[in-house]
Amino acid sequence: MTAQILDGKAALASIKTELATRVAALKDQGITPGLGTVLVGDDPGSSWYVAAKHKDCAEIGITSIRRDLPGTATLDEVLEVVRGLNDDPACTGFLVQQPTGLDENRILSAVDPAKDVDGLHPTNLGWLVLGEPAPLPCTPMGCIELLRRHDVPIAGARVAIVGRGITVGRPLGLILTRRSENATVVSCHTGTRDLAAEVRQADIVVAAAGVPGIITADMVKPGAAVLDVGVSRVDGKIAGDVADDVAEVAGWISPNPGGVGPMTRAMLLTNVVEAAERQLR
Repeated sequence: MTAQILDGKAALASIKTELATRVAALKDQGITPGLGTVLVGDDPGSSWYVAAKHKDCAEIGITSIRRDLPGTATLDEVLEVVRGLNDDPACTGFLVQQPTGLDENRILSAVDPAKDVDGLHPTNLGWLVLGEPAPLPCTPMGCIELLRRHDVPIAGARVAIVGRGITVGRPLGLILTRRSENATVVSCHTGTRDLAAEVRQADIVVAAAGVPGIITADMVKPGAAVLDVGVSRVDGKIAGDVADDVAEVAGWISPNPGGVGPMTRAMLLTNVVEAAERQLR
């Protein structure tokens, strides 16, 4: 079996087109969405991600608000920039690009929850636990949207999430068990006693452990959907959590790069537009 590709790049392009229409409608009502970013230092990966986000914004009509700080910036200096974006009416939502080398929880907690486009503010994660509307984390929602846009059945599916990080594994499990998704979720990690046995029962596998090649073909149910969210470096190159041979067993598979990564960007843009739309309610 050769797996169907879960094409995140194509889905991102479609979502941009849809969002551009919504942005134009907002502008007709006097609201221009604005994305703010705070970048500390000159890490090449972080700089690339921030530039990509603003490129996406330019393509669909969202205003860019960049706040770039030197690597020597103190926590107080970063918090001052965060307060400024909280108070800036032109800024619909913003994020502080990690890592900063500073107290990430202090910084994240200082963001206005209504402007938290990453969906990772403690208040917003709390609303997710309680099942109340709030900005949702981008990568988990990107996984779900990627499955939906390729007609992969989610309702009633057994999902194995491999990874327990706060940005992907933990919130994804909560989202998938909502009534709107109705999946049955098993949360796995590097300490799971028989990881292969757990994964082999799953209709959908989300690999987000950050361990190169942790998911191999013998662990995957034939025809399952496999999403590779892991990002590691092996010999200077990006490596995912899913081994190459999985594509011969799975029914659907997301490439890495080109799968979930573009969907994270798509959901960030969606969160910015939805925050602007809330101003009309």
